[in-house]
Amino acid sequence: MERTDLSTWKRDFGRGLIVIVPIMITAFLVYVLYLFVSTFVPTMLLDGAALEPVLPGVGDRAREVAAGLLRVVTVLSIVVALMYLLGHLARTTAGELFEAWLDRAANRVPGLRLVYNASKTTTEVTVGSDSVQGPVKLEIWHGVRMTAFKTGHQTDDDQILLFLPTAPNISTGFVLEADPDDITELDETTESALTRIISAGFGGDDETGHGRSGEQSPSNRGPKS
Repeated sequence: MERTDLSTWKRDFGRGLIVIVPIMITAFLVYVLYLFVSTFVPTMLLDGAALEPVLPGVGDRAREVAAGLLRVVTVLSIVVALMYLLGHLARTTAGELFEAWLDRAANRVPGLRLVYNASKTTTEVTVGSDSVQGPVKLEIWHGVRMTAFKTGHQTDDDQILLFLPTAPNISTGFVLEADPDDITELDETTESALTRIISAGFGGDDETGHGRSGEQSPSNRGPKS
């Protein structure tokens, strides 16, 4: 009886830990980001004293907090507007030429090209860029399948280029050349596949990871002609 109660207690404690730890980590990161952004804008542009006409009768501490919040809103608004404008510009011919020039310039600097390409690939996979065409299953060994992502590119001999990220760090991985017949496309979103990879297989929907109807996995296909 005591062993059963101890097992139940440990299970409930572990379950509560699983729930509260991600919340605490997320709250901590948001708080650190808030502190960074609130001090990013120089206080000379917006400090507590500037809000005295707007907030009369409010203490200095409250005005400083309000000023910090306004600085956060200002920085985030500028970043969002800048991302939108750059994204709109990137769809134009001039934007494509500038992006191609930036890629070439970054790839010419040793060390920098590794960080640049890794961060760019991670962002494309995470955000769901047009170059990332969705997750697929690829049988690496007999009976063992891995989740990869189409890059939208092919080799000269019509092999599909895939990006196979590692778990849980999706900023690293492998670039694979695979035969189209060895790829099983999935009826799931990029976000769902990324959740499964980042969580090391413990997250994501239980019903994801299945091939599209009418398709067979590579192990069930007959020998190639």
